[in-house]
Amino acid sequence: MNKFDSIRPYNDNEVNDVLSQLSSNRRFLKMLFATGKFNQIRYLPFSRKLLSLVLKKRIKNINDVNSYQNLFEGIVSGIVKQSINQFTINGIEKLDASKGYLFISNHRDITLDSALLNLALHQNKLKTTYNAVGNNLLSEKWASDLMRLNKSFIIDRSDKSKRDIYKSLNLASEFIFNSIKNKNESVWIAQKQGRSKDGIDYTDPSVIKMIHLNARKKMSVNEYLNSLNVVPVSISYEKDPNDLLKAKELYLTDLNQEYIKDRKEDMESISEGIIGQKGDVHLSIGNIINFESDSYDVCSDLITKAIKDSYKLHATNYAAAIIQGKEDLKSINDLDKIDEAILYLENRIKLIPEDMHSYLLNQYSNPVL
Repeated sequence: MNKFDSIRPYNDNEVNDVLSQLSSNRRFLKMLFATGKFNQIRYLPFSRKLLSLVLKKRIKNINDVNSYQNLFEGIVSGIVKQSINQFTINGIEKLDASKGYLFISNHRDITLDSALLNLALHQNKLKTTYNAVGNNLLSEKWASDLMRLNKSFIIDRSDKSKRDIYKSLNLASEFIFNSIKNKNESVWIAQKQGRSKDGIDYTDPSVIKMIHLNARKKMSVNEYLNSLNVVPVSISYEKDPNDLLKAKELYLTDLNQEYIKDRKEDMESISEGIIGQKGDVHLSIGNIINFESDSYDVCSDLITKAIKDSYKLHATNYAAAIIQGKEDLKSINDLDKIDEAILYLENRIKLIPEDMHSYLLNQYSNPVL
């Protein structure tokens, strides 16, 4: 037994069996029907069985991770085509195919942030990343299977004893180090736990501590990070399909000091993030960061600055700031696009109570500020 078995992605020899099980999973089939892509089958007798047979035929010859990722590339390309007006990328030409990197990214969408980076890598003949996911997203087995098929590994955030938490985080730290240094593979991780729901991107020092955990008694954090080829990644969406859900969560958290998330909410966010319209999306891949300070806070601030500096502002960002009176029109070039964005946001806030309006607008205006 490999020590990483409890958290690692699936191996080649497991792929077909997992896909076969997914093809018969009732919850997974129900989710597929909910997307609307299989309406020609949905209303037929024995629809679930028919869809299961269709899937089993499609996955018959998918026997390794690479074959699955080729299939997944087609799915993500379809998402880009159907829900993104223009997907732009910069910085990918700086990457060396012979190196493993630690991509530390801002986090706006549960699945697409890493998926869009990996689409760009795959299309440029670079190796895709191992992706860090919290086990809070894996309550549904079908979701866990899909993520682990797509090179995701688990960071355990369960309520356990301090000793158990330490062991699980140390294992994740070892996995990251082993992937980059020993296997020459790249890793994607978000700069903080959970998505940025208020539009403010910052790097949580606890994430850097976790990355450093397995070597903290052997070398300084800056020396350790420098050995991992840390590359900041910034992704920006003109429109966030989950902005209403995020506004509701932030409002209720402020109102009650606590927000109890429904078990299905993350799955709804994943689905909405995938199929919802996102306008223009920009992905910026930065330079390898050189860390000089043996301080978690200083290292975190350096990553935060690199991500913020490369964040692309969209018309919706300026429009939200204008609606809130935080920005004027003097510095804006394309006023027609701003007018469209203002109309879009005004229509969005009509869908939620007035008390929640500022929470939605802040998501868009905070990056300007």
